[in-house]
Amino acid sequence: MAIRINNIILSIEEDTALLKKKAAKKIRIKEQDIESFKIIKESIDARKKDAIKFNYCVDIKCKNEKNIVNRLNDNNIKFEEDEIAEEFIYGDEKLNSRPVVIGFGPAGIFASLTLAKHGYKPIVFERGEDVDNRTKTVEEFWKSGKLNLNSNVQFGEGGAGAFSDGKLTTRIKDKRCSFVLEELVKNGAPEEIMYVGKPHVGTDILKGVVKNIREEIKSLGGEVHFNSKLEGINKENGKLKSIVVNGKEIPCESLIVAIGHSSRDTYEMIYDSGVLMEQKAFAIGVRIEHPQEIINESQYGKYANHPKLKAADYRLVYQSKKYNRGVYSFCMCPGGVVVGAASEEGRLVSNGMSYHARDLDNANSALVVTVGPEDFKGDHPLAGMEFQRHYESIAFKLGGGNYKAPIQLIGDFLNDRKSTKLGRVKPTYEPGYAFRELKECLPEVVVDTIKEGIQVFGKRIKGYDMEDGVLTGIETRTSAPVRIPRNESFESLNLEGFYPTGEGAGFAGGIISAAVDGIKVAEVIMKKYKID
Repeated sequence: MAIRINNIILSIEEDTALLKKKAAKKIRIKEQDIESFKIIKESIDARKKDAIKFNYCVDIKCKNEKNIVNRLNDNNIKFEEDEIAEEFIYGDEKLNSRPVVIGFGPAGIFASLTLAKHGYKPIVFERGEDVDNRTKTVEEFWKSGKLNLNSNVQFGEGGAGAFSDGKLTTRIKDKRCSFVLEELVKNGAPEEIMYVGKPHVGTDILKGVVKNIREEIKSLGGEVHFNSKLEGINKENGKLKSIVVNGKEIPCESLIVAIGHSSRDTYEMIYDSGVLMEQKAFAIGVRIEHPQEIINESQYGKYANHPKLKAADYRLVYQSKKYNRGVYSFCMCPGGVVVGAASEEGRLVSNGMSYHARDLDNANSALVVTVGPEDFKGDHPLAGMEFQRHYESIAFKLGGGNYKAPIQLIGDFLNDRKSTKLGRVKPTYEPGYAFRELKECLPEVVVDTIKEGIQVFGKRIKGYDMEDGVLTGIETRTSAPVRIPRNESFESLNLEGFYPTGEGAGFAGGIISAAVDGIKVAEVIMKKYKID
């Protein structure tokens, strides 16, 4: 039991050590009477740039908690009873083969961890490398343009999120979110992710966290195999019978398919196997880079670069009436870099990445426009994927090959001019870049909507439409271009034992929501089958 106190305010100059004193004052007890104290949430109130504040929610424990709350009659002060864990009821069907998990990104990791914690000893197959070898492979790609088709920014231990910003924000309301954060902290993530308003880990720390969770899964009897690609699905009478991994047939009646949003050859194999799939909207566009200093000043005014404030971020959304399209920022990386994220030969993709410190010179974000079935020119379930491939191929050629990216200054983009020299912003994209007109590698409606969006956003963030900001082409992997429909038991509609999971199946968007989806699928399997 605890007393939850909302809306405790600290000025930017006040130390968090004052929180306990302010909490005691709010509930009219002495500070020394507080038996335990925990920060539940911290958020920044920067609406008034000359008076930035921090707003806190805390839990405290002391004597006579319920009486204190009843006496105060304050909506910001509530009595919180300890949550009683529901008894988990396992299934009674016999599982003839161990559950298999395909993919070791957030969904696959947390599905595997959940199964392992409950004694189901999952077997994991990941087409890419372990995170240490994967990092070497990716860095070699950024340096030389040598692409490994099975281990890259999209594939390998940790999933695509291992080479991003490690953002942990989510809009879903699910008690499993807390479990995900707790496990991340237990395995090496900063404790602050439990309460800060916009938590992130950073690619540098996230890699270590992922390794630690892998070792936990193994210690609980699970297996994790790298360089192991799902190549086939065998079924009988509408039920999964076995799978093929690296040419070897493996008995399997319970398969969690958490392949991420970019495993296109696996999508094709799944479709050819007769599993129902459907088109899904996503978004494409560019990466936009500004000096981080400009974003800091716009968001924090005179307090820009204050030691208590980290690199500022932003979230921008605009609905164009003229083009009937939404344009928005996505995967914003304060103090980060733009990187090559290709996973197929001859196709170019960009992405953003930040380290935990977020202390590099540039801010970058995807600036993308919604596209859907009406743009794909076909009713084939994989038409959206082919739409991505088409524009990625054009961007690859436009950049000159070897995965160099086409870039253009913002002012030139808005005025249909080819850029010839850089200004204040130095592009961070690796493996390199070339000056080109980005309208040549994006649909016309996407280009026009982004132009309108930049001008609108320039009125919201001073300097956002700066002439010498840099646009890098192209961003296409905002989410999966397909959905694999599933029933109330999280199974494929037409293949029993096949569990489409996470972002790649079209049921999540981001690290936390994908992890939660993985947990839910694992729970469904446990409620069906008994522990061997």
